[in-house]
Amino acid sequence: MNQVKIKDNTRTKKDKFNNIPKLTNSIVNKTLEQLRQEGVFVFPELVDDANDISKDQMILQSVNDDLRSWNVMGFIGYGNDERLIINSRFSGDNEDYFVQYLLQRVLDLPNIVDLKSDADQDNRILNFLLFLFPYYLKSAMRKGIFKKYVRNRYNDSNVKGIIDIAKHIEKNIPFIGKIAYSQREFSSDNYLTELIRHTIEYIKRKPYGNKILSQVQEEVRLVIDITSSYELYDRQRVIEKNKKFLVHHAYYHEYLALQKLCLQILQHQKHKIGSGVSEIYGILFDGAWLWEEYINSLICDKFYHPMNKKGKDPQCLFYNVNSSRKEGTIYPDFISKSQEKSVIADAKYKPEKNIGNKDYLQVLAYMLRFDAKLGYYLYPNDEENDEENDECKQELKLNKGSTFKKNVEPRDDFCVIKLGLKIPKEKADNYEDFVKKMNDSEEEFVNKMNKSEEEFLQRI
Repeated sequence: MNQVKIKDNTRTKKDKFNNIPKLTNSIVNKTLEQLRQEGVFVFPELVDDANDISKDQMILQSVNDDLRSWNVMGFIGYGNDERLIINSRFSGDNEDYFVQYLLQRVLDLPNIVDLKSDADQDNRILNFLLFLFPYYLKSAMRKGIFKKYVRNRYNDSNVKGIIDIAKHIEKNIPFIGKIAYSQREFSSDNYLTELIRHTIEYIKRKPYGNKILSQVQEEVRLVIDITSSYELYDRQRVIEKNKKFLVHHAYYHEYLALQKLCLQILQHQKHKIGSGVSEIYGILFDGAWLWEEYINSLICDKFYHPMNKKGKDPQCLFYNVNSSRKEGTIYPDFISKSQEKSVIADAKYKPEKNIGNKDYLQVLAYMLRFDAKLGYYLYPNDEENDEENDECKQELKLNKGSTFKKNVEPRDDFCVIKLGLKIPKEKADNYEDFVKKMNDSEEEFVNKMNKSEEEFLQRI
């Protein structure tokens, strides 16, 4: 087994990938959308109008003699011979507690498996897929039970459909008062709900399966109740039917994502050795999305959080007087709930030094739109690289005037603050130790955010 480890948002010499040539050639300069179509599971699912994760984003991009990684973490393999592991740049040398912690916070995952303990990366991929199941099941079933027209077959005296002559002769000769017939019905017991049921039963057999499913007890109970035709021996037929008939209705987009996840889980053993035209498989996480949702878990009591992935709470820049329409749909990461003083915050999964011009223009536009005088960039901070700024905080005052008139000076009533959350990169004794250190960093981060806001409001 040839394996290479790299970190997100870094540049690595191409020579390091020499022992995984097939995998490298298969993924370099390919977009996430292309890889998703080839069988790689991407979390969160790619949405056409989402800005936080682009379908054009790549895993590896060729830049001269280097390969550049993007905001993507996870595992990807080719056949049974080559593996690429992309850890967070905030992870240690041998573990990636940071990603595990983000997933646990964002998806409310139980801390029941030490992902580091799985020497087999394929088992780690399966663990991640299983952990994602409650999240996708909840999201899908918020739309209600998925129903589909199915043809059910009966053999009784209440004929309501098309008589099945062959079955009738087979079962009811001599005639005993029953007639074999079939009827097309709009049913909740269909190929997709059966697939979900098979996935539930598969997870139950895992040592920690019941703990995973404990998060979605009501949803699991409902699926079991409606899938009366479930049979264990029928699994392969159900899988093949779902592969053939993917959900295409826009309203049931969440069910499409769940359907793909279930197929990944139930076919995991086949994917481990590669199958079909493409031998690429794996699971990838968008670091920017995870960071944004994680920050939301820390400040949700004071900030609204529009979400472009779900089309939730869209805001508009303009009102078109001529057409009486709203134009310029935007999704600021965070808008303060305060009625008195509006504050805008933007989560950035990038080093502080990389927060630059485009980021500035975006937040300034949001601040102008919502009449906010204070804005934040909230980023993950590496303690080891924080020698010049122990407080992980930089205050940027907006200039007024112009160089032409030689009257440029900073405004005291309009500023943007770069505020970093310290990521404990020094070696933690175990995952529990890392969690404790993260909790301390979170408390310090929230306190600094509250204090800086109070100081600014008093100043203006």
